[in-house]
Amino acid sequence: MLTRKQHELLIFIDKHLRSTGFSPSFEEMKAALQLKSKSGIHRLITALEERGFLRRRAHRARALEVIRLPETMMPRRPAQAAAAEAGAGPNVIRGNFGASPTSAAKPEVETTPAVSLPLYGRIAAGLPIEALRDADQQIDVPVALLGNGEHYALEVAGDSMEEAGILDGDTVIIRRGDTAENGSIVVALVDEAEVTLKRLRRRGNSVALEPANARYETRIFGPDRVKVQGRLVGLLRRY
Repeated sequence: MLTRKQHELLIFIDKHLRSTGFSPSFEEMKAALQLKSKSGIHRLITALEERGFLRRRAHRARALEVIRLPETMMPRRPAQAAAAEAGAGPNVIRGNFGASPTSAAKPEVETTPAVSLPLYGRIAAGLPIEALRDADQQIDVPVALLGNGEHYALEVAGDSMEEAGILDGDTVIIRRGDTAENGSIVVALVDEAEVTLKRLRRRGNSVALEPANARYETRIFGPDRVKVQGRLVGLLRRY
């Protein structure tokens, strides 16, 4: 048996799939159910998966599939087939690149596979990573940018790494971990209080955090004062 909110979400996803051919975004689901945060949507989707009503396609963004509906408890037909029967289809803008009016429409090209990562906020002095966390913020990242391990995203504040191609407002993709090779750009926690994105250099018993901007100075610490919280593996930028 489903709760009222679980039922509402399942019906909303099913209607969205039938009318558009693709699943709704978390923001659309949050608005439809009048919830204050996306974390509630995550919990509802997980519960529907566990009960066999929904299925998520791995490594793809916005790829939910309704398996069955509570009214019938029967297997759900693919969204594309249902939409075709209803006379509706995906909202696709097609270009007439010299094709004749009678030419058959070509299938829509599949977009690059992506996964949703938590976006923890702007990386700035004075706050550890844990304090930046916001479970409601997610960002879709191409799978090609990721490898093994757990990842998260951070928005960059400031210009201290601009000579490494990392600009104010960029989003960096971080692979979580407490170790990094000498010379890597890392998220470092200093004195359990300040988090910063810098290049890591080990010099004897000292740890240096190097900026990539001549206007900033390299900071040197004892080995017990710096903890690596992740290593830079990718970067996203909006123009």
